Amino acid sequence: MKRASKAVRDSSDDLRTEYTFDYAKAKRNPYATRLKGRTVAVVLEPDVAAAFPSSKAVNAQLRAVVAAVPRRSRKRVASRKGRGGRTRG
Repeated sequence: MKRASKAVRDSSDDLRTEYTFDYAKAKRNPYATRLKGRTVAVVLEPDVAAAFPSSKAVNAQLRAVVAAVPRRSRKRVASRKGRGGRTRG
């Protein structure tokens, strides 16, 4: 079994040179403001993704499912405060 070279053992906590990132050369994403709050990324499993030819097809199927599922009405639950229950006195 070969031993790791001394250079590799000494710098095991540091990133390799190909992984260093020069933040001085970084640029802001010019499209970020357009997408803010409008886009949600969802990662599909490979077998599910294979069933759809495009993102339009995925969206069409999801809209069909949403339309088919009945929506529950949202009733607010009254808080316990101010219900007029017994008070100690």
